[in-house]
Amino acid sequence: MTSLIPLGHDLWTVEGAPIRGAGGFDFPTRMCIARLTDGSLWVHSPIALNASLTSEIAGLGPVRHLVAPNDLHHRFLADWAAAYPDARIYAAPGVAQKSPGVVVDEGLEPESPAIWADLFQQVIFDGNMITTEVVFFHHPSGTLIFTDLLQQMPSGWYKGWRATVARADLMTGDYPSVPRKFRIAFRNRRAMRAAIAKLRRLPVQKIVMAHGPVVETNAAKVLDTAFAWAR
Repeated sequence: MTSLIPLGHDLWTVEGAPIRGAGGFDFPTRMCIARLTDGSLWVHSPIALNASLTSEIAGLGPVRHLVAPNDLHHRFLADWAAAYPDARIYAAPGVAQKSPGVVVDEGLEPESPAIWADLFQQVIFDGNMITTEVVFFHHPSGTLIFTDLLQQMPSGWYKGWRATVARADLMTGDYPSVPRKFRIAFRNRRAMRAAIAKLRRLPVQKIVMAHGPVVETNAAKVLDTAFAWAR
């Protein structure tokens, strides 16, 4: 059974194994893969690599672009760089410092690199004390791709005191939400609202989160509700 879940228009998502974070909090993982116009593959927030996944990817095309969208999602970057030495690494601020064995070829900027500018728009959420996150919008499929800024943990994912903390932090709930710690950590509120405004202008049809389910219905409304607190 394939682990690649098609999102349409040469875009796929893959669910990975949970990873252990600070305080013993486990997080579900998810990455995205896109085939660019030249046939090369773009890999967003790489998850743990294994032989089965490597085989499936080989059927899609050559991996040429590895994307670390914030400095919290770099754990498997070195493994992917070793497996795909011809791939260029694109990273958000802070990734290079946390991955000393990885050579970052290009920092992620407000403007998309020419190689994927026809397919992706990127919006940078900086001025956050936890991390700077780059959000991507895949034009052909109308898919908005988040990493940590938007989350929705599965029902019952945490137990005991961790469940209480996660609920208070807005990590769990009926709808995707910006965790409370990220809301508080924004120091440049004007830049934050400008970035949110850019997202709201996009024709969003789907939403993908590294830590949550794929949203395939009423995505624009889900996005608006998730950021209503920022008004």
